[in-house]
Amino acid sequence: THACTVAQGNGWTVQDVLCTCGPHDRPFEERHDRVSIAIVLAGSFQYRGADGRRGAGELMTPGSMLLGNAGRSFECGHEHGQGDRCLSFHYDADLFERIAAESGASRSERVFSRLRLPAVRETAPLVARAAGLHQAGSNGFSPWDELSVEIATSALRWANGLRGDVVFAPPSTVARITRAVRAIDDNPAAELTLDTLAQQAGLSRYHFLRTFEQLTAMTPHQYVRRARLRLAAVRLAADPERVLDIALDCGFGDVSNFNRAFRSEFGVSPQAFRRAS
Repeated sequence: THACTVAQGNGWTVQDVLCTCGPHDRPFEERHDRVSIAIVLAGSFQYRGADGRRGAGELMTPGSMLLGNAGRSFECGHEHGQGDRCLSFHYDADLFERIAAESGASRSERVFSRLRLPAVRETAPLVARAAGLHQAGSNGFSPWDELSVEIATSALRWANGLRGDVVFAPPSTVARITRAVRAIDDNPAAELTLDTLAQQAGLSRYHFLRTFEQLTAMTPHQYVRRARLRLAAVRLAADPERVLDIALDCGFGDVSNFNRAFRSEFGVSPQAFRRAS
């Protein structure tokens, strides 16, 4: 694993973390020295808490957020795919406590009650902004400082508000869904149908749909759509290309459909998102 500091300030650090581990590398126990929120940019892996060896753990996919409380032990496994890349935000305990208190979180809500946030619509704008800033090579203090606060407050709010138990699927099934996730993320613009993905995974349509939704917190169609929009948002923030060209390259048939989908996901038009970025 290679970590490179992207930005840092008083009590916070952002790192680009590249992991090259694969199925033949044995997971080992690590420890969160600080409060950690890692946005998965690429790849996939299993994230387990202190008792994670009793199950497969949480499936981390692009757009999801890994959540870590300071002092907690964890493991990351790559049993079903090679490597991943994350943008990891780290906070000193005092700073995170202050951010949580200022955001209105009660004392019991100032720690994470779950291991991850799936790639939900509510956090999509922050994920895209962070990825776009990183891809554009922005290392100025102000944008990262502001984003670190927004990431922390959003993660706390949604982690403690979401419900649902951790899903323990057989390792063979997790491997099949992971391959499907990676196939989507390798080329979000490709023509992908439920039949195609289920067939490639070697599962029935029903079993594939049910398990995919359990592990990723969204249907395959929603995952593909969100992956396309995330890719488009990153390109809008980092590239000067026309909106139409970006929309077509990312798998949208026409710009009007893209504009509607983008506004629904991010709350603003593509042009407004580009200006704000």
